[in-house]
Amino acid sequence: MSRIAAAFAVTASLVAAPVFAAGPDMTMSDPVMVAPAPAPQGPALAFSLRGGVAGNPAYLGSDEYRAGPDLGFKFHYLRLPNGFELGNPDPWADNLGWDVHGSFNVIGERDPDDYNELGNLDSVDTAVELGLGVGYTAPNFSAFADVRRGFGGHEGVVAELGADAILRPSDRLTLTMGPRLMWGNDEFNDTYFGVPASRATANLPAYDADGGLVSAGVEFGATYQLNDTWGLESALTYDRLTNDAEDSPIVRNGSEDQWGIRFGVTRVIRLGF
Repeated sequence: MSRIAAAFAVTASLVAAPVFAAGPDMTMSDPVMVAPAPAPQGPALAFSLRGGVAGNPAYLGSDEYRAGPDLGFKFHYLRLPNGFELGNPDPWADNLGWDVHGSFNVIGERDPDDYNELGNLDSVDTAVELGLGVGYTAPNFSAFADVRRGFGGHEGVVAELGADAILRPSDRLTLTMGPRLMWGNDEFNDTYFGVPASRATANLPAYDADGGLVSAGVEFGATYQLNDTWGLESALTYDRLTNDAEDSPIVRNGSEDQWGIRFGVTRVIRLGF
């Protein structure tokens, strides 16, 4: 080998040596795909309103009936800015398990000028009852207990206890049926079933109604989902007045059997902020 060839070979080996000495880069790894973080969700609120018509006794203990508005409200879901969630975002789904809820009721006014059988009794203004309740819902059963305080027509306290069997003949139709019990304190019962001595007559002798079980009955309900926003709701109720309510002269001139019926349209309201 000539001196030129030998020099070229040495030079080539020196250039190639670092490449082969390093070998393949074993520390490299496949690129990692990072999914973007989900966009933060703002606060949201979902509830439903019911509006329709109802038929009920003209007053507690009456054997006459009158039609009036049927109004209802139901809370479904709340999401706060900090991510806290309460309820179910699907307004048509049952919230299974225990719950704490608001309780609301309205008792219409009683005007003796409209009903001769009420004699000289004082009129009673419309009463609004507000309170809280606790309930439990299973796939085919529910129960609740509510306590309310009256404002306006009466300032007493009432309690209501109920339970329902739940039937679902189809995905859109839900049927409920179950017993109802209602208690009232002295002030409530005396407002609607008592007769003050100063207002007593031959047909309405003086009567002091004490608190206790006011009525026992049953309710049949039906809900039909038209679509994600609209639905139909109806109920038929029967209550039998008991104890001091049943013995009241007001009820003896009327009826201890109290029927009620209502039919309304429900609309789900969804709000995002």
